[in-house]
Amino acid sequence: MKVIEKIREAAKEDKVVFSFEFFPPKTEDGVDNLFDRMERMVVHAPAFCDITWGAGGSTADLTLEISNRMQNIVCVETMMHLTCTNMPVEKIDNALNTIKSNGIQNVLALRGDPPHGQDKFVQVEGGFACALDLVKHIRSEYGDYFGVTVAGYPEAHPDVIQSNGLATPEAYRNDLAYLKRKVDAGADLIVTQLFYDTDIFLKFVNDCRELGISCPIVPGIMPINNYKGFLRMTGFCKTKVPSEITAALEPIKDNEEAVRAYGVHLGTEMCKKILASGIKTLHLYTLNMEKSALAILMNLGLIEESKISRSLPWRRPTNVNRVKEDVRPIFWANRPKSYIARTIGWEQYPHGRWGDSRNASYGTLSDYQVTKTDKCTNEIHKHTPLREVNNFGFG
Repeated sequence: MKVIEKIREAAKEDKVVFSFEFFPPKTEDGVDNLFDRMERMVVHAPAFCDITWGAGGSTADLTLEISNRMQNIVCVETMMHLTCTNMPVEKIDNALNTIKSNGIQNVLALRGDPPHGQDKFVQVEGGFACALDLVKHIRSEYGDYFGVTVAGYPEAHPDVIQSNGLATPEAYRNDLAYLKRKVDAGADLIVTQLFYDTDIFLKFVNDCRELGISCPIVPGIMPINNYKGFLRMTGFCKTKVPSEITAALEPIKDNEEAVRAYGVHLGTEMCKKILASGIKTLHLYTLNMEKSALAILMNLGLIEESKISRSLPWRRPTNVNRVKEDVRPIFWANRPKSYIARTIGWEQYPHGRWGDSRNASYGTLSDYQVTKTDKCTNEIHKHTPLREVNNFGFG
C-alpha cells in the first residue's frame, strides 16, 4: 500500500501516524541485530519504515535485500531510499523493478550525497542530475504504481547554506520553488531534513502552503542519543542548533545517559508543538536505535506496551501482491525466508492450488484418492478425497 494512502486514511479519522528510518549496518551481525530491533519496534504499528541508500550507492545490494525482508518477513510497509549518485538509468530501473517484484510500492527519491572522498555531487554518465529527474523518470516509466516521496529542507538544502549557518532569502526561495517542481512532477509526500528549531519547521510548512504545495509534509525528528554524534550530524547537515539546546547539553555532554534523557525530553516537546499546530505525522530518524524513539512516542501517548495485539500468529503481509493472506502452514516460521521465496510467485496467491476455483490450477489434487478402513465397522470407504493439510501443500 502507498504511504500517502495510509496518511490520507488516518487524516480522515484525525489519527496521528508515525514512522521510523533505519540504515544498512556494516556487518552481518549488525544486520541480524537490526532486524531483532525492528521486530520489537514494528509491533507498535508504524505507518511505514524506510531504509536508506548508502552514499554513492555503496549499500545498494544490501538496501534491496533489507527492503525485501522488511516488506515480506517483518511485514511493515517499506519505503526504500533511491539516489542518483553513481546510478546510471539501468541500475535505477533494476532497483525499481526489484522492489516492485517484491511488492514494495514506496520510494524516497533523492539526488544523494557525493561518494566518499568527493566534495561535490557529479552526475554519472547515463544517470540523473537531481531528484527532480528521478521523480520524472519514475512517473514516466512506472505510472502510478509507486508512491513517491521527496526530501524537504526547512533551512534550505545544505549546499546553499553559507558559512554563517544561514541560506540567503533568495536561496531559500529557490529551494522552495525546486521542491514545488518535484511535487508537480509527481511526488505525493515530503519528508523533511532533521531540524531542532521547531519554529523554522512550522515557517517552512507555511511557506510551502503559500507557494501552492498541498501534499503532506512530514517532519523528520532525530532524537539526540550521543553528544558527539549530535555534533557530527548537525555539522554535516548544517542544521541550526538553538542556544538553549547547546546550553542544556554542555554541562552533561560526557554523561551519555543524561544526554539521552535530554534528547527524549527535547524530542517529546518538539513533537508536542508540531502536533499542536495540526500536523498529524511524525518521522523518527532512529539511527538504528530503539529506546529514544519509542520513549518519545510513549510520552506522547501514541504507543502503549500493554496494547500490542495481533489477529494472526504473524504480522499481516504488506506486500501488495499478498495482502489478503490469512493462512499459513503451522511450521512456516521454521524457515520464513524460504517460505516467502517459495510462495511469492504462486498464481492468485494466497488461495493456493485448491482454494479458488478461478485459479488455473484449482483442484490439482482432486483426482488423488485414499482408501480408508473404519476399524470400528470394518467398512471400506472408497473415493474419499485426500484432505489437504493446509492451503499450501506443505504437509
